[in-house]
Amino acid sequence: MNTDDISGKVALVTGGAGGIGAGVARRLAAYGAHVVLADVDAEAGERTAEEIGASFVRTDVSRLEDNQAAVALAVERHGGLDLAFLNAGVASGCGLGEDFDLGRYRRVMGINLDGVVFGVHAALPAMRAGGVIVATASMAGIVGIPQDPIYAANKHAVVGLVRSLGPQLEPLGIRVQGLCPSFADTAILDGDIKALLDEMKFPILDVETVADAFFSLLASEGTGECWFVVPGRESEPFAFRRAPGPR
Repeated sequence: MNTDDISGKVALVTGGAGGIGAGVARRLAAYGAHVVLADVDAEAGERTAEEIGASFVRTDVSRLEDNQAAVALAVERHGGLDLAFLNAGVASGCGLGEDFDLGRYRRVMGINLDGVVFGVHAALPAMRAGGVIVATASMAGIVGIPQDPIYAANKHAVVGLVRSLGPQLEPLGIRVQGLCPSFADTAILDGDIKALLDEMKFPILDVETVADAFFSLLASEGTGECWFVVPGRESEPFAFRRAPGPR
């Protein structure tokens, strides 16, 4: 789906109230797409939707029925769904030692993993004519993140889901791709993480760079790929090594 093909398409963006979701949604709207923003933050979501001429639906992506309602709104208002950008995500804020918090664990797994699983499940019936599903994973889905192993666990799961769904859904005309940015300048970088990155002098991606990678991914013909987005490098699908098979 090149930018010239986006006009008139119907796009659902979860986590669309701010950050990467809002950055991509603004461009989709500018290219002429009918955009539905889904986010738990109703105030920011409605403000962004009004700014870009989109529809907004309050959505807790950890709830299957909320994902189904967001897709239903897209179908009701625009007749179908061509693109689902399953982007909502949060950091865990806890580890697996004495700082483990069951409530935080359930929340981050519900948003980061269930939100993608439920989003795909909800989107598929509306994509009978084909479409594209893009899930925001992270470089934390490709490498280990000692600072937040729970976050890395659910992002690795998203990467595995994308790689598995790609070939499964390809015969239906549905492509599934993963977007894997490193640390980006969004709300997910709380004070502690931001301070650590600054101390390490680790470069932080701006949202527009991630959006650039999203549209490169969208224009590709691949499926089941996970595109890395790293400062100073051109984004492309990560080349996973083939696992050893039986002898």
